Amino acid sequence: MESESKSDFVWTRKHLIGLKDLSRRELEHIFSTADAFRPVGGNRVMKFPTLRGRLVVNMFFEDSTRTRNSFALAAKRLSADTLDFTKKASAVSKGETLVDTARNIVSMGVDMIVIRHNAGGAPLLLSRAVDVPIINAGDGFNEHPTQALLDTYTIRAHRGSLDGLKIAIVGDIAHSRVARSDIYAMTKLGAEVTLVGPPTLMPPKVSQLPVKVSTSLDDVIEEVDVINMLRIQFERMGSNPFPSVREYSRFFALTVDRLKRAKPDILVMHPGPLNRGVEIESEVADSPNSVILEQVAHGITTRMAVMLLVSQAAAMEKN
Repeated sequence: MESESKSDFVWTRKHLIGLKDLSRRELEHIFSTADAFRPVGGNRVMKFPTLRGRLVVNMFFEDSTRTRNSFALAAKRLSADTLDFTKKASAVSKGETLVDTARNIVSMGVDMIVIRHNAGGAPLLLSRAVDVPIINAGDGFNEHPTQALLDTYTIRAHRGSLDGLKIAIVGDIAHSRVARSDIYAMTKLGAEVTLVGPPTLMPPKVSQLPVKVSTSLDDVIEEVDVINMLRIQFERMGSNPFPSVREYSRFFALTVDRLKRAKPDILVMHPGPLNRGVEIESEVADSPNSVILEQVAHGITTRMAVMLLVSQAAAMEKN
């Protein structure tokens, strides 16, 4: 399938809450916007004046390294000012509601809110309560849309298109908001997605998703073009979903031996943080097939694109 012409396309979404409702055309528009921010050759343009004079607040109610820093760098490269918000240093820790906190922040002149929250639906709630763009940086078990955007953008950078590609997402699918957003984005862009993991780590309604399911990494490793490894989110589990980490690694880790059986040009991905020796061996994570660090770099580019687009949509709405 060829990409649709974007010459007459206008982005109208003031918020980025998730990818479930985005169209292929909208996804491709984000990517074409991100292309303009990619360094060309040795030319590393660090700043654009696009959001000069705007204030972006990062409201992170969960620990984060890559996502928080990526959003901060994206905002700064668009010349915006940034403000970091943490739950421990806020009135939320004293009982103030999320909505009241956001409204107070907006009244101080904030132009955009990036939020990560342990409750699914928190970004949607804010988008209905305040009059500034809201960008979801991960909400509960629901979605992590910008991670999926950088994942698909990385594949696109190597393969040009996702049409017809076979992609395996391996590991803790049940607790992964990344997996959900990846599924929405990758299938809409023409990829065939297979979820791989033990039955205890599959979501309860997996049959309703547009994916294939396999309980054996060995059964799919030879046929996939891209493999995205997920860590086991022990912090979100009430009990162990398998007998031992060693047994899990034996059946589902991406090892050097398994990589040798894969296609020579397979792309190895991971949203981080990596648990080396659990879901992926160090030699594989650092191999020529690995695009893990590229994912991190593309995170800045794609988040710049999202910030620009929602900001423009908000300005159009005011006019």
